Formats: sequence, C-alpha cells, structure tokens
Amino acid sequence: MKNSVATFFDKYAVDFDSIYGPQNNFFDKFINEHFRKCMKIRFIKTIEGCSPVDGKSVIDIGCGAGQYVRALVKKGAGYVYGIDFAQGMIDLARKNAVCDGIESKCKFDLVDFLADPIPGTFDYAVVMGFMDYMKEPKAVVKKVLSFTTSRAFFSFPANGGILAWQRKLRYLHRCPLFLYDKKKIYSIFKGLLYKDLMVEKIGRDFFVTVCL
Repeated sequence: MKNSVATFFDKYAVDFDSIYGPQNNFFDKFINEHFRKCMKIRFIKTIEGCSPVDGKSVIDIGCGAGQYVRALVKKGAGYVYGIDFAQGMIDLARKNAVCDGIESKCKFDLVDFLADPIPGTFDYAVVMGFMDYMKEPKAVVKKVLSFTTSRAFFSFPANGGILAWQRKLRYLHRCPLFLYDKKKIYSIFKGLLYKDLMVEKIGRDFFVTVCL
C-alpha cells in the first residue's frame, strides 16, 4: 500500500504544492475554492493551534512539500521535522526551504512512519492529509501520541456526501483511500492516553485536536 501511495504523490508533488500558493490558474483557483477549501481551513487552524510556537519543536507527518513546516518556522518555531513517504514531496520540501532561507531550522526525511523510528519528542505534531491513506489508523495515532508532549492535530476525511464520492472516484485505481465518521474517529482514540479530545467537522474533513 505504501508504494502505491508514494507513487501517486511523487507524480502529484508540484500540483499539490500549488494548492497553498498564489500561482494557481483560474481552473485551479476554482477547484481549490470549491472542493479544497477545508485544506486551507485546517492549515490556518493548525498554525494557530501550535501556539506558543517560539522555540518549540514540531513534527509534520506527511509533510508534503513543506507548507506547514515553512509557516511554523517563519512564526518562530525552533525546529520543525517534516517526514513523508514520497521522495518527490521530500525533494520539493527541501527545495522550498532553501528558497525561503530556513533550511537551518528544519529537516525533511523519507520515512515509513509505522516501520521507522522517530527521533526524540516534539511539542506539537501535525498530521494533515495523512490518515486518508493509513490502513491502521489506531496504530498511527498511538505512535503520534507517544512522542508528542503538548498537542497533536489530525485531519480525517469524512465519509458521505458529494465530496466523499468525488474523492473516491478520483482515487479509484490510484491508491487506497480511507474515510471516517465521528463514531469511527472516537473509537480510534478510545483507550489512548490524552487530556482532551476535540473533533470538528470542516467541510469534507474532520479536524481533531488532542491535548496531552
């Protein structure tokens, strides 16, 4: 499964990066506004949630082209570690960090999250657009919480409705896709150690904040 997901995102890296930037053409802007609006909402909520961030450490799991990493470093994070399973995404993230002149405050590695060790602990964990492709969501969440000391932020794609149907159709024969409802999300976190859990519906996603 990991190989099919990695292959898909290797091909998708540059197009995916454009979702967060101003360089979109008219069609891209239309698609982003009407079908990917929640991606920008969860971006804003995550950056705001990592507060205070001055001098803090953050891990971005499924970092893609490094949009969250760059934003957090620019807001004052001491160190941000981005990991992804697609080499194309890691290459683009490193290039973007160099262009921004922030490469000394961040690092990007190609990592198989459940198989490879994670070095150290982090104040905040960002897990956006990652659970969509994870066959073992509870194992992923448990591992994230094991090395996070303050707050972790997750997105889970919502099942049901035209946006879920559109995603299923788009990903058919490309890579696995896993969708969720609130009941399933709460069952994933059941029995795990944390202080507080908040699940919010934002468009086609659930935005989950875990306080530790």
